[in-house]
Amino acid sequence: MSVEVGVKAPEFSLADQNKQPVALADFAGKQNVLVVFYPFAFSGICTGELCELRDDLSTFADANVQVLAVSTDPVFSLKAWEDQQNYGFPLLSDFWPHGEAAKAYGVFNEKAGMANRGTFLIDTEGVVRFAEVNQPGEARDQAAWKKAVAELA
Repeated sequence: MSVEVGVKAPEFSLADQNKQPVALADFAGKQNVLVVFYPFAFSGICTGELCELRDDLSTFADANVQVLAVSTDPVFSLKAWEDQQNYGFPLLSDFWPHGEAAKAYGVFNEKAGMANRGTFLIDTEGVVRFAEVNQPGEARDQAAWKKAVAELA
């Protein structure tokens, strides 16, 4: 079962595409965070979703929201993907221990060894304000995320 709205978001600290640690706690009291779990770098739906985020990043930045994208891919894959796409937000590796952050959020697909498409908006106090889980192959509609971001103000 995935993390629900109104609960404290599980903490995590993961390496980004540049091997730098990024923790949810880094943003406490400063910024809201949109955590976007996705199955795999370079896959069609994931690329489309993250490119849409990249192309509309100002909507989130203007609302004091830091986007963090998380997959079970190794750091090296994420670095190559970032170099190709220039996303402009951290791509976090939940590679080892494999899928621990995805498990904490209830979006780890044990059978496939990957994260399902989970989206969580966390406020500056660390409370989940929006949660949505989509299954593999099911693209997300980002309009709901933008509505949740607008409601933070």
